[in-house]
This record gives sequence, structure tokens and C-alpha cells, in this order.
Amino acid sequence: MSKKLIIIPTYNEKENITAMIDTVMALPFVPDLLVIDDNSPDGTAALVKEAQPKYPDRIHLISRKGKLGLGTAYIAGFKWALENGYDLIFEMDCDFSHNPADTVRLLEEVEKNGADVAVGSRYKSGVNVVNWPMGRVLMSYFASKYVRFVTGIPVADTTAGFVCYKADVLRAIDLDNIRFKGYAFQIEMKFTAHTMGFKVGEVPIVFTNRILGTSKMNSGIFGEAFFGVISMKLRSLFKKPRRRE
Repeated sequence: MSKKLIIIPTYNEKENITAMIDTVMALPFVPDLLVIDDNSPDGTAALVKEAQPKYPDRIHLISRKGKLGLGTAYIAGFKWALENGYDLIFEMDCDFSHNPADTVRLLEEVEKNGADVAVGSRYKSGVNVVNWPMGRVLMSYFASKYVRFVTGIPVADTTAGFVCYKADVLRAIDLDNIRFKGYAFQIEMKFTAHTMGFKVGEVPIVFTNRILGTSKMNSGIFGEAFFGVISMKLRSLFKKPRRRE
């Protein structure tokens, strides 16, 4: 049986983390959970530690010294997952904007449909976003269109942060060479996997804006994605990403 791990980065998620832990622990495919906390001043990491005895050997915590960026959190999580022998690695937000039950559908996309990377897509079948201001919906939707146009990635939701990777994909990518630190990290990972010839599949999901806690999104994050994809595409024309042996 394959070992499965869900990675959740956190910063000030005390309102959500305990409920998220219990929800993930109840998933039918019995994943482990790795929380990567960036020194949340609200005590998020302490709540993770409180939950660990309830689920022995299934909940793991990496505590970092400060806010180091979403991309670096996932890179740290991916390396930890590979070092500890996991076969399928999921990434997901802590605020329930991604429905944990949809991880089952990502798993099916990999195990039954042959995807190497499975993306939980807000835009695969229309626009499936709940409780976002219209301006943010339009910005996100057209950002994905723009990225797809520039990069040629056959993915409707290029900025999605709800993803399942086969371990082979993460082994093949030089994780230390991933440049983006913010949400553009999600674009770079999909682009790199696609460029290397891995199959990227999409599963339509409904994305629901957080109810509790504070969003970490800002205009700088979108700026990184908007301008960064051009340089990323240009670099790939001169030096195509190659799989690590």
C-alpha cells in the first residue's frame, strides 16, 4: 500500500488547525499529515502538538523561525516527504477553502487515470468559487488564463494550490532550483512537471473562501506571478528543465 502525506503550511491558523487535523485524520485513505508552521504568534504550532498524542505517528510538525514564503514551506515539506518514503504527496490550505474530502478525487486521478500530478481545479468546468469578491475572482481567473497563454501549460487552473504529486515527480525536479517563493511557486511546479513530460490531470472542485482567520493574499503575490511567468518561460526556451537521475 502506498504511503500518503498531506502537507499544510500554516501561519496564524488557530481558528482552523484543530478542525483541519481531525478532518484529515478521518479521510478514508488514511494519510499522514505534515504541518509546516512559520512561527505563528497565535499558537498554531502548540495546537498541532496537542493533537499529536491523539493520532500517534500520523501528525508531524516542522516549526520554522519566521515567515519564509509559501514556496519554501512546500519545498521543505516535499524534501521531508521524500526522505521519509512517501509515495503520494498532497498540498492543501488550512482554511477549508479546499474541501479535504476532495483529496479522494485527486487520489483517483492519480491511481485510476494515470496522472503524475493531479490538480484540484476551480476553472476546469466554469468558475467554481464561493464567497470571493468579484474583483478577486476575475483577477484569479484571468491570471490563470494569462499563465496558460504564456507557458502553454494545458491546465485551466495554473495557480491552484490543491495538488497531489507522485513522489517520482518531486524526485525528478531539482527542488533547490525552484525560484518562486510566493503563490507563483504553484505555477512553476506545474510548468516544470509538464515541461519534463509528466502527465498533469485536473479534477474540478468548488473553492470556498475562508470563514475563519485572515487571508494571506496580497497584490505583491499576484505581481510575482504576473511578471515572473514571462522570465520563467524565457529561461525554459534556453534551458529546458531536465529530470534528475
